[in-house]
Amino acid sequence: MNIASVIHRAARRRPDAVALRHGDSSLTYAELVDAASRFAAYLRGRGVRPGDRVGVLMHNQPEWVVAMLGTWQAGACLVPYNYLFHPSALRHATLDADVRLVVAPAVDADRLHEALEGLEVLAEIVTVGHAPGTTEWSEALSGPADHTVEPRFDGDDAVLMYTSGSTGNPKGVRQTHRNIAAVCEATNDWWSISEEDHALVCTPLFHVGGLQLVTLPLLVAGGTVTLRRWKVAEWLDDAVTLEPTVVALVPAMMIDIVNHLGSTPRPLPSIRVCAIGGSALPRTRLQQLTELTDVVAVNIYGQTEQMGLSISEPIDEDRREGSLGRPLAQIVATRIAVDTPQGYRDAAVGEVGELWVRGDAVTPGYWQLPDTNAAKFVDGWFRTSDLVRADDDGYLYYVDRADDMIISGGENVYPQMVEGHLAACPLVAEVAVIGTRHERFSQQVTAIIVPTSPDVTAEDIAAYCDNEPNLRGLQRPRRIEIVDVIPRTATNKVDRPTLKRSFV
Repeated sequence: MNIASVIHRAARRRPDAVALRHGDSSLTYAELVDAASRFAAYLRGRGVRPGDRVGVLMHNQPEWVVAMLGTWQAGACLVPYNYLFHPSALRHATLDADVRLVVAPAVDADRLHEALEGLEVLAEIVTVGHAPGTTEWSEALSGPADHTVEPRFDGDDAVLMYTSGSTGNPKGVRQTHRNIAAVCEATNDWWSISEEDHALVCTPLFHVGGLQLVTLPLLVAGGTVTLRRWKVAEWLDDAVTLEPTVVALVPAMMIDIVNHLGSTPRPLPSIRVCAIGGSALPRTRLQQLTELTDVVAVNIYGQTEQMGLSISEPIDEDRREGSLGRPLAQIVATRIAVDTPQGYRDAAVGEVGELWVRGDAVTPGYWQLPDTNAAKFVDGWFRTSDLVRADDDGYLYYVDRADDMIISGGENVYPQMVEGHLAACPLVAEVAVIGTRHERFSQQVTAIIVPTSPDVTAEDIAAYCDNEPNLRGLQRPRRIEIVDVIPRTATNKVDRPTLKRSFV
């Protein structure tokens, strides 16, 4: 059924409770549903029909959530644009999804007009604030509310979430009403989320880490969501004064916190769930985070194609070093597949293979990409391209991305394992490892280092590697580059394609 119905139910139960906070403003559940119902009425009046696509280009602010909920109420499908998309990516996603209407801040009207020049959708831009040639958000919400929730079946698309497109045009990942509802239900069950919980959301809403992992589960439960953008000092202030119980970070944010605090502890006693995902966790930094803030983070795993959460460490069990945790078996089944000349077989305990998934949390496929779907799905299983291994108890351990693996001298080297050992070096603030060309070994391990002080040299890092048993042999970085900053994507992951282009 339409996921908007579930949030309406929470609003009927807690109309006067605060649903959203942003800066000094707030919306109760009653106000959220009223605004969304006005936007749904506006969409219907503009000819948007069930199944049509509505785009949202903005960062974390209440209008984003209102536009999403109103879009679902009208039976339409949300297209959340990555806020850092360049013009060609914006144009591609708009054309590919046949977007009927776009909501954006007024400051982005010019770049939308530049990106979408010549398209009919330019006549249907709604801006938060005044911009020439657009409809203002306040005007769109000025009409009467229509609280009707358009019926949608579980298999109908609720979101088309476009990937970053760093290696080509962004791909639209289909996310159905059941996909999203299933992940919300499982998340709330796994972490015991209730109406008493308060989430501080700094991961972007245009990504599963901000939307499905935290914001939607809290709204489904009737809790409170505070939206903000990532600024480490301000986030720490909010984490103290607002006393959130639930937060989500990516490893780069965790490193920002540790580097910002240095040796000065800042306890954050209200946080009971701190989910960290997006890439492998540097274990030494994770320990530092706990020592500095008293926050015990849980590792989580879930791609855009899995709605943000399909594997997690249990919060009430001791952490297993390096483990992602266990699959959320109510919504996802997993298989570790090993490719052999005779076909795929199941991996043995401890053997590395590709993670395959299927179930309620897994996308039905990519939008209008039959060839990609044929390659990514095998007998109903989605191939994640992530390499993992399992222990006897079914706990999964992340190894690397299949396409990031370095083959040096005929041997497999996993970049994120090397990164984990380098992150333990006191001279290293941030690190990313990639493969670059080597005359003899075909590829060599290359470490891109942001040092803890400007006088650190590549020779200093090399000396550390010489004394670290885990960084010898083919694991040893043969090339070390000292940089001021490591490029990141809009979701704060290391931008490996950019690194590979920069260090050929």
